[in-house]
Amino acid sequence: MLIIKTIEIFAIAFILTLILTPVAKKVAVKLGALDIPDARKIHKAPIPRMGGLAIFLSFTISILLMLPIDQKILAILAGSIILILFGILDDIFSLNPKIKLLGQIFAAIIPVAFGIKVNYITNPFGGLIWLGDASYLLTIFWIVAIINAINLIDGLDGLASGTAAISAVFIGIAALTRGNATAFYAAAALVGGSLAFLRYNFNPAKIFLGDTGSMFLGYCLGILSVMGTAKSPTLISIFIPVLVMAIPIFDTLFAIIRRFFAGRPIFKPDKGHLHHCILELGYSQRKTVLIIYLLNIFLGIVALYVNLLTFTQAVLLIVVILLAITYGAQKIGVLGENLGKEKTIINN
Repeated sequence: MLIIKTIEIFAIAFILTLILTPVAKKVAVKLGALDIPDARKIHKAPIPRMGGLAIFLSFTISILLMLPIDQKILAILAGSIILILFGILDDIFSLNPKIKLLGQIFAAIIPVAFGIKVNYITNPFGGLIWLGDASYLLTIFWIVAIINAINLIDGLDGLASGTAAISAVFIGIAALTRGNATAFYAAAALVGGSLAFLRYNFNPAKIFLGDTGSMFLGYCLGILSVMGTAKSPTLISIFIPVLVMAIPIFDTLFAIIRRFFAGRPIFKPDKGHLHHCILELGYSQRKTVLIIYLLNIFLGIVALYVNLLTFTQAVLLIVVILLAITYGAQKIGVLGENLGKEKTIINN
């Protein structure tokens, strides 16, 4: 039953995205939602964005068809509709970052208000640590952080959609091991939609996610990661989604650090992200994206493995992984080693 239902919800989202993406492309062109090349971007010709609209519709339809509808599901969908509207407006008119942030917070508040939050974590030394009202703020912060993390890595063809698909696989597995079938099935729908979108988005891309898509994918991953840990919020389990989404999370964190020490506005884009730095090593767009996919898969496997270890073993492994990420980021320039220098992107 589990396997059959998973295949069905995956297939519905996959097929619908294949059908709806060309429609979204036509709508984007008609509305003028085009990504115009500039000095920071890799592509050379205007490309329609707002492709995430197709993933949103396929995800929503598959959820409504295949899952029992309760208040939490409706709250997730209501929040996603608000986020999609802000994404569409941004893809067409390029909203002020502060206005976009307000939309993200508003969208995150809705599911949290209906109980999708982590209320406590287990104390490794015994007992529980209740978060109280702080659980609302922490969960909203987490969801908004993941929205922006996925948004910021959306810099190469297929990078954000593929990363989201890989992350959703591991978040879904983690949710299933904790008895949350709803989060597991929703993750399957997200994987189906994201993978189908790669048919049009992998290099050379015919359409981009746009903020409509990258913010929606981040929103779903943030919520599903909370749902997946809510029934077993051990201190170590909290780190599982962090490891699963370590690439976008740390790329965002390092961007903030890099821009802060360079005296630049945090919201001002630059070319110091992980994918830019790998491109500078001489890899093509496709190879760069595939390298990041492999890193993501490795970290997802590590995240699941951590759950099988003792507390001490898990902490040691997490520390080693975090140190390795920081060292690697420093070596290739993600932390700002080459910031301010002229960058040459090599495309094979």
